Amino acid sequence: MKLVCLIAIIVGSVTSLWSQIQNPTPSPWEEPAAALADQIAGIVGPGQAHLIIRNISTIPSDQIPAIRRLLVQDLKSHGVLASGTESANSIRVTLSENARERLWVAEIIEGDETRVAMVRLDSGVAQQPQTVMGLMLRKQTILTTHDTVLAVLETPNGLVAIEPEEIVIFKHSPEGWHEEKRVSIGQTRPLTRDPRAVVYLSANSNGFEAFIAGSACTGSFQTEQSLSGWAVHCRESDDPWPIDQSSVTTSSATIKAFYNAARNYFTGVLTPNLDLDLPPFYTAVQFQRASGTALLIGGIDGKVQLLETVPVKSVAGARDWGSDFAALHTGCGAGTQIIASSSGAAPADSLRAYELPAQEAIPASAPLAMDGAVTALAPSPDGKSLIAVARTAANQYEVDRVTASCN
Repeated sequence: MKLVCLIAIIVGSVTSLWSQIQNPTPSPWEEPAAALADQIAGIVGPGQAHLIIRNISTIPSDQIPAIRRLLVQDLKSHGVLASGTESANSIRVTLSENARERLWVAEIIEGDETRVAMVRLDSGVAQQPQTVMGLMLRKQTILTTHDTVLAVLETPNGLVAIEPEEIVIFKHSPEGWHEEKRVSIGQTRPLTRDPRAVVYLSANSNGFEAFIAGSACTGSFQTEQSLSGWAVHCRESDDPWPIDQSSVTTSSATIKAFYNAARNYFTGVLTPNLDLDLPPFYTAVQFQRASGTALLIGGIDGKVQLLETVPVKSVAGARDWGSDFAALHTGCGAGTQIIASSSGAAPADSLRAYELPAQEAIPASAPLAMDGAVTALAPSPDGKSLIAVARTAANQYEVDRVTASCN
């Protein structure tokens, strides 16, 4: 009897194993891999390409080799061989997600041309609980004042704050920043209800340049004993403003935009001319992508658009953004993230990091609560931190230094 039972157990085990071999549990990644491979093949055609996969989603890292095998197999069935790095063509697949769904994006790079394919995964496809990924934002309050602050810059020799009528320079001491000098801008035009300004480090890093509607100012720190201290000069000006302060002191080409002094936004006319018409916008940022330098634009209609090739493309996942955003070089994930304020008129605003692997903004951090409504956001000269200005419920202005760390 014992022998019969043992034989029955062995036969049952073998039968079960054979059944699993014959009918394996389908991988949840088979369908999206096949769909993405089909789109890629339709773009690149038969041939060789170097396949790169980057995961910024909550898919466990031990699942990535299986996803890669599926993509390689499916591409091969279409005549696309995911071969070595010697191929001139590249396929860069980014596995990402937002609060609603997963998104797999493939950037197909052939010479100077980049085309995009993407697959959205149904909510029922092996979704993990949505979690914050990538990095953590932190803020440090460096100045609080009752005066209206439009823009702020930290320099090696002080803190420069642009107010509607004056430029204020602060000096650092062990107790914090204290006012050192106040210079009239000499405004001759009435300002709008919500005036704006930009201030950035001068090319020699020993001073600053600033723009406010109808005026331009320069400041330099004099080191000679007879001229010790700050020298600030302002003049009337309708010159275009640099729209990305971080590029002024780097090798990046500085793009400037004409500001509508009668309102509080840029007209859409750029210099140098990019041979296309842009809509009026509040904010524009240059940042690096796999395909090169891109320009991100926050229009006055609330739409966020991406310019890297013609035509300009709308960015999905950015409808919750406010009118202020900036690029932050963190070294996390893709290396550079876009930090955007939240939309709406809430008394307490927030900042959040996003990555843009394609034409969709993917959250890369939890929201960072601010103590008021964000009114200005600009990168530091090295791009590794941001200066945020917020108007608090007590009608004070708080200046915060925002940094990020990798999780």
